[in-house]
Amino acid sequence: STDYDICDKLYFDELTLERVLDICEKETPLGVIISMGGQIPNTLAIPLYEAGVRILGTTPKDIDVAEDRHKFSALLDMIGVDQPLWKELTSMESAEEFASKVGYPVLVRPSYVLSGAAMSIALSNNELRLYLKKASEISKKHPVVISKFITGAKEIEIDAVANHGKLYCYAISEHIENAGVHSGDATIVLPPQRTYLETMRRVKTITKNIAIHLRITGPFNIQFIAKDNDVKVIECNLRASRSFPFVSKVFKINFVDLATKIIMGKRVPRIDRSSFDLDYVGVKASQFSFTRLKGSDPILGVEMVSTGEVACLGDDFNEAFLKSLLSVDFVLPKKTVLLSTGPVDSKADFLESTRILQALGYYFYATKGTADFMKQHGIDAEVLYWPLEGKEPNTLTYIANGTIDLVINIPKNIEKDELDNDYLIRRKTVDFNVPLITNLQLAKRFVEAIQRTSLDNLKIKSWNEYQ
Repeated sequence: STDYDICDKLYFDELTLERVLDICEKETPLGVIISMGGQIPNTLAIPLYEAGVRILGTTPKDIDVAEDRHKFSALLDMIGVDQPLWKELTSMESAEEFASKVGYPVLVRPSYVLSGAAMSIALSNNELRLYLKKASEISKKHPVVISKFITGAKEIEIDAVANHGKLYCYAISEHIENAGVHSGDATIVLPPQRTYLETMRRVKTITKNIAIHLRITGPFNIQFIAKDNDVKVIECNLRASRSFPFVSKVFKINFVDLATKIIMGKRVPRIDRSSFDLDYVGVKASQFSFTRLKGSDPILGVEMVSTGEVACLGDDFNEAFLKSLLSVDFVLPKKTVLLSTGPVDSKADFLESTRILQALGYYFYATKGTADFMKQHGIDAEVLYWPLEGKEPNTLTYIANGTIDLVINIPKNIEKDELDNDYLIRRKTVDFNVPLITNLQLAKRFVEAIQRTSLDNLKIKSWNEYQ
């Protein structure tokens, strides 16, 4: 903890090799625990080890295997664990060739990233070329990693503690948003509500296998994508993740305390508790600061943009979900919704949710394409012009004058005018503090939640009351 009254000594300094070595020289510690400090300490594992610092917990060499994309990929291949197809490339031509071979969309990133920085999803050859020209200098010195992006896949995380490769406790959680939203921004549910049992079984089996081969001692996190019980590993972080406090609170097990005791060599019992033992649900929602970031596009993607998070418990998912949204200042709509639901498949996917909103008595405004689709299916909506059309009634005017209670804007990557129009709607929505949802899965779960749970039914209970 960085609380002054918790630790014996507190250093406010940068996390660099030189500074850490200075502190080690001054304090002469028996050893250093690096698995509680985020990503940067893991990158310092080998340099600290080579400088003579004793690293406690998982060995620096095993940390390096997990951190090095080539070594970790080779390990997964050796133990028969699937992963998305990927390749490190050093020229525009080779990048285009690989992307065409595996098929679009693809995930593109520089060799070294933190919190998804500078990552992007390319849906076409033109988008790939545009990104590579804008975001990075691709060369042998600065290669780019391209991996196959699997659309419509669920993202799953496991937070766990191991002792010399043996799993001592774990928590499997699911993201509401499909893969493509950074785990730091995603809405996370524990225990999972819509993940196949076979998928969860495979996640645990793979986790145990990886823990054994990396000889993990201490905390770790593995991220997976799953589609129709086909489970692939995205990455493994041999450290406490940002979701450790969340899973600790929901499971009522202090994962960090357990990990620390194991790292220090103390004998602790294995904790045999699974998601099936919980009679309540926890949901973590992210807090964003788009209102303070003038001109930023309030949309979620592979780069992390949240500035905080809130977790809530409920007797069921809908209760916990609505509580978490309310806790990050999301205001439930009273009567009007503006819909712009993206490409045709998204419109069709959201149709049942639209019918639910209609049955709940909401009045619809919509952009032309969405309104036409709704009309074809017997749902009325008042058409509003796009921002760049400059005509009234205009989406921006109705957002600014308080007519709209909720904006559901599902973006689509097509011509520039449509991209600009969508951005202007989202930006105006944030600037006037109107609730905004830009993710299809999140929008659908939100509609289900307000259909099944009302504000009057949200219970105020202490943490201790959930058993």
